[in-house]
Order: sequence, then C-alpha cells, then structure tokens
Amino acid sequence: MVFRPALIVVDFQEDFCPPANDEEQNGSLAVPGGRDIAPVVNQLLSLPFVTKIATKDWHPASHVSFAANHANKQSFTDYATVVNPANPDESYETRLWPVHCVQGTPGAELVPELEAGKIDEGAIIEKGQDPRVEMYSPFYDKFEHPRGRDSGLAKRLRDAQITDVYVVGLAADYCVRSCAEDAAKEGFRSFVVEEGTRPVDKESWTRCRTELEKQGVSVVTMQSDEVQRLMTAF
Repeated sequence: MVFRPALIVVDFQEDFCPPANDEEQNGSLAVPGGRDIAPVVNQLLSLPFVTKIATKDWHPASHVSFAANHANKQSFTDYATVVNPANPDESYETRLWPVHCVQGTPGAELVPELEAGKIDEGAIIEKGQDPRVEMYSPFYDKFEHPRGRDSGLAKRLRDAQITDVYVVGLAADYCVRSCAEDAAKEGFRSFVVEEGTRPVDKESWTRCRTELEKQGVSVVTMQSDEVQRLMTAF
C-alpha cells in the first residue's frame, strides 16, 4: 500500500502555552500542559515525513472570536454569532476567547521549544486573518455556501501525493480536531497523536475522541502501529 505521510503541527504558539517564566506576558489562552508536548512533537519532526507543516493563529485585534470585541461578553462562557460574509443566511455560534495570537505580537510566535527548523521551508500556514470569521481548521473556515477562506492546504497535500496526515499541536478539542476532521473529509487517512496534543477542556476530551472517530479520524499513541510504521517506512 502506498504510504506518503504528512505531519501538521497546529498552533504551537506562545499564547496557547503557559508562560515559560514569570517575566513573560503571553499565554493569554494557555492550554493546561500545552508546553509539555514539545518533546513528542520534536520527535515526530525527526521522522521521515514527506512534508512537515506548521500552522499559526494570526488574528487581527478586531477578531470576532475575542470576547473583548463584544459588549458584556465573557471569555470561555459566552458565544457570538458568526455570519458568512458571502451569504447572510449561513451562520453559526462560536465560543468566545481571550485576546490571543494577535498578528506580530510575542504571543503569536511559535514556542522556542519547537524545532521549527525541521518544518518545510515556506510551510507555515497563518489562519484566522479575516476579523469576521472564526477559522479553527488550517484547511478552510466552516462556511460551505459558498466555501469561505481556503488556505490551499488540501491542494498542497495532494500535490505532494500525501496519503496519511498526522496531526499534533494545540488545542486538541478545537484546532487540532478541526484539522484532523478536515483532513479526513478531504480523503486522507487522518490521525491525531495523543501525546502530541492537549485539550482546552480536559473533561470533554473523551467525548471529543468519540466524535473524531465518527468523522473517520483515528486517535493513536506513539506506540501504536500507525506511528511505529514511520520508523521503518523509508
């Protein structure tokens, strides 16, 4: 069977990790234990994937997902309606967050623990740049009628003749999940490597895993056959 795997490291950025020291001001949307995934992510980056891609949230300060941009709304607990800019009849509710990963700020940088030099040249995808639209997935936003912003990631993977997509990064229950689901939707065999991610809501991760599997995504471990085959595939 043809096996041409890709690794996608999702949003391993300073604002999604607890600050490394008391002097840092980033970590506004810190995922519990987020920084701890670095050894696993770097181990995977050392394996012979056909392509290695990273993604970054790269928001304008006016982004719709920031609770600060909505009167009387609170981060984590409140929601806002996101409307398709090209079709006002299509909308959905999105959870609101603290201001995070604003373009050009220290919080938007990839964490220094990440061996970013192993990412393919020119393969860092910046997402969430439209202030009107939430974009968890690095493939495209949630709108379908018509399709909204498309990063070109699916085409990049097809051009590289990728068959299998392995996803790690932050956060497991949001951007990692959306990335893996869209990879499966696009016809790739899709895997989330559990040691290489952490969820925002730990108590909901079991339910999230079940939903991923229903969407055709396999949640695997570093000891699973799906990861071990990378050691000897090439």
